[in-house]
Amino acid sequence: MYTWTNKWFLPPPFQFIERNVTARRFVIATGGRPRYPDIPGAKEYCISSDDLFWKPDAPGKSLFVGASYVALECAGFLTGLGYDATVMVRSILLRGYDQQMSELIGKYMEEHGTKFIRPAEPTKIEKLESGKLRVHYKTDKETAFDDFDTVLFAVGRDPDVKGLGLDKAGVKVNDKSHKIIVRQEQTSVPHIYAVGDIIEGGLELTPVAIQAGRLLARRLYGGSTIPMDYVFVPTTVFTPIEYGACGYSEEDAIAKFGECNIEVFHSFFKPLEWTVPHRPENECYAKMVVNKDDFSRVVGLHIVGPNAGEVMQGYAVALK
Repeated sequence: MYTWTNKWFLPPPFQFIERNVTARRFVIATGGRPRYPDIPGAKEYCISSDDLFWKPDAPGKSLFVGASYVALECAGFLTGLGYDATVMVRSILLRGYDQQMSELIGKYMEEHGTKFIRPAEPTKIEKLESGKLRVHYKTDKETAFDDFDTVLFAVGRDPDVKGLGLDKAGVKVNDKSHKIIVRQEQTSVPHIYAVGDIIEGGLELTPVAIQAGRLLARRLYGGSTIPMDYVFVPTTVFTPIEYGACGYSEEDAIAKFGECNIEVFHSFFKPLEWTVPHRPENECYAKMVVNKDDFSRVVGLHIVGPNAGEVMQGYAVALK
C-alpha cells in the first residue's frame, strides 16, 4: 500500500491541513486550466472560454487570441450571432490538425464575416476609461493597437498538477509542457497512473479522458489488455463549417510513414442540403490519406462540410 500526502486548502480563516490517503494505486486526473500569456493586462482584464458563457452582458466587439479550435469556434458562433469578432493568429490555424483543411476553415470564416489578424501577437492590454480594452500587438511588419469590448485568450491549457508533489513522488514530467510522461497511462512510478489532459502525447478531449479511464480500470481490475488508442479518435471542430477528422493528418502521415508511401485522395463536393439554396461551390472538401506500404490502408480521413461530425462517426468505425 502507498500513502499520498496532499495539502487541502480550507475556507476562512484560510489555512492548510495535510491529509494522508492510502491506496494500492493512484490515478491523477486533474485536467487542465486555461493558459494566459505573460504580458501586461492579460490576466487582469481578459477572459477564457470558461468565462465566456458566464458574461452578464453582451460581448460586443470581441478579440480571440489564438488559433485553436476553441478560438475559432467561439469567434465563429459570435459572428453568426451578429457580433464583431476578430481572431489574432500567431502562426498557423489548428495546430495538430491537417493544415490544408484548417486553411479551408479560415477562408470560409473570413468570407462569412470573421476577421483575422495574422501573423500577430499581443504585447499589452490596457483598460481605458470607457471600459474598453486596448490591445497592443505586433506583426511581422509593424506594431499597432485596436480597442475591443471583450478579449478572450485561447492559447492552450496548462496541466493542473502544481502542488501535487509529483517531484517528491518521483513522477517524471515534460520540462517544457509540464505534462506527465506515461506509457499506457502508467507514470514513471509503477503504482501511479494519469489520464486526460495532463498526459504527454494525449488528446485534450473530455471523451478521450473518459475512455482512457475506462480502459485503464478494465486493465487493472478486469483482466483486459486493450490499450487506449490516441490516433484513430474521431473528432470535430465546430466552426461555422464543421471539420470532422479521424486518424493522421497529411503532415503527420508523411512524418510517420514517409512521403513516398503516402497517397492522398481528395475531392470538393456539394452536399444535398446545399443544392436547393444554391450555396457556393468548392467549399466542402474531403480528403483520404492512404498508406501504400500497408496494402493501401486508410490512415486518415478529413471532411469539411455541414454535419461533418455526424458523417465522421460512421467512417471512424471503419477506420478502427
